[in-house]
Amino acid sequence: MRNVTIALPEDLARWLRVKAAEEDRSVSRWLAELLEGMRFSEDRYEVAMRRYLEIKPRNLRWPAGRRPTREELHERPGLR
Repeated sequence: MRNVTIALPEDLARWLRVKAAEEDRSVSRWLAELLEGMRFSEDRYEVAMRRYLEIKPRNLRWPAGRRPTREELHERPGLR
């Protein structure tokens, strides 16, 4: 474990001590768990983004071999 010193406004430090006490943790443990959760979320996001970007594009198959027109895409029976 590594010690890190941070400076906080008094009201924030008070709030932090209360939050940590409510969860029966030290301020150090509470902050470590919070930051670990943030790192885990960020890592999962980066993995998901990398997987998504690795997907090769594929051609769409359009009915009758042609793309529908804008009007066909937005045609809604009963509205006109």
